[in-house]
Amino acid sequence: MTSALGWFTAVHTLVSLIAIAAGIGAIRGLRQASAQSTTMTVFLVTALVTSVTGFLFPYHGFTPAIGVGIVATLVLVWAFLARRSAARVGHGSAQFALAVVISEYFLVFVLIAQVFAKLPALAALPANLKQPLFGATQLVVLIAFVVIAVRSVRTLRARAAA
Repeated sequence: MTSALGWFTAVHTLVSLIAIAAGIGAIRGLRQASAQSTTMTVFLVTALVTSVTGFLFPYHGFTPAIGVGIVATLVLVWAFLARRSAARVGHGSAQFALAVVISEYFLVFVLIAQVFAKLPALAALPANLKQPLFGATQLVVLIAFVVIAVRSVRTLRARAAA
């Protein structure tokens, strides 16, 4: 890892892992309706840094990774805008919760894709086994995040109504 690209990749990966860890705390914070916590700020900033630095890798044409990066960045912009209105009751806090959970989902989605691509045991699997396993894993994670999103929005709406 002596090249500049190697160091850049290491920093990008570290920031991504920090964002994922902070995202877990941020989602927990949503259950207590704390949109302005330090953990939430760390999550939003590191997730944005991860998305932006992802665009700085060598470009060899449009790929699914770039598509995910564009959508993830747009969701983060939505999260930053919704955070401003999350202190108010109702719609803004629900939008903020949804944006945070979707942002964390995209980070975990990419983590799983990278694990399947880089972990030798998974990378060595034959394509006819690897693809269904990857798809099933992503489906389970997607379902889990849909449940988390619904619960987070319901919690914030219930607190707003109380």
